[in-house]
Amino acid sequence: MSLIEQAAKRLEQLRQAGVELADEKATHSPVAEAKASLSVSDPYTAQLPVSPIAESIAAAPKPAPKTAPSAPSKKVELNLEAMSASGLLVPQISRSQLADEYRVIKRPLIANAMGKGMGPLQNGNLIMVTSALPGEGKSFTAINLAISIAMELDNTVMLVDADVARPSVLNMLGLPPAPGLLDVVDKNSVDISGVLLRTNIEKLSILPSGTQHPRATELLASDAMVRLLDDMAKRYSDRIIIFDSPPLLLTTEARALATHMGQIVIVVHAEQTTHAAVKQAADAIQACPVKMMVLNQARQASTDGYGYGYGYGYGHEN
Repeated sequence: MSLIEQAAKRLEQLRQAGVELADEKATHSPVAEAKASLSVSDPYTAQLPVSPIAESIAAAPKPAPKTAPSAPSKKVELNLEAMSASGLLVPQISRSQLADEYRVIKRPLIANAMGKGMGPLQNGNLIMVTSALPGEGKSFTAINLAISIAMELDNTVMLVDADVARPSVLNMLGLPPAPGLLDVVDKNSVDISGVLLRTNIEKLSILPSGTQHPRATELLASDAMVRLLDDMAKRYSDRIIIFDSPPLLLTTEARALATHMGQIVIVVHAEQTTHAAVKQAADAIQACPVKMMVLNQARQASTDGYGYGYGYGYGHEN
């Protein structure tokens, strides 16, 4: 006979003996009757324990709702031969003029991102690549910079197409349009797993610009975007995030994004962009502590066989 059955039997014996119980109108479940019997001044009943299993069933809290697991990232295959033919950097050709140029460009950026450069830098691993005007090669530079960093042994890289008005990263890589940054921010979420694209370049992932939105500027300047950037910056200590941004002088999206960046690279088309445009673009991102300038398609005489197509300048402001 179980403990509950013993308690119920003893309770019935007490009733037959004329013992008045405290609350005869209480629910007559086995657990309730067992508890009521313990209030009677009777040596046997007072020492009778209630079943721990019955107690736990009666008092068990309702389970908390389960959080839906993050959607797995989608894997895409980049056509490396087509990328190489279009002038983009590919990991298989690691010794080339283009690869050497980007080694020079990326080295101080990586040092700052990992806290080994000019001292502690807030959001140092968030690097925006922009230009004063369209057609200066910013997207080309952003893609090559991301691929070059992905070739590092100690770092992973995410390439974000943040040029939400005229996205071009997926098209340049031979990929179709896909949901991305704006869709995540519009949902006030920090979960990018469902829209992040993993690639066949092992350490490179891509976050597309996403579905075009009439209030894209407001989304990029919103608290939801700030939370997303903070999460992206801190989630993985080895990750560097490259943002292909809109031109600084044509839209306000780039300026809204620039306020959250640790480092900014301005691409300047040699012999095309005016000095006034470059100065105006630099003034627009004055608040960013680290700014780097890359001179695209620069013609430089060389005596050692290396004719670099890029010049670069580097600056830090306290």
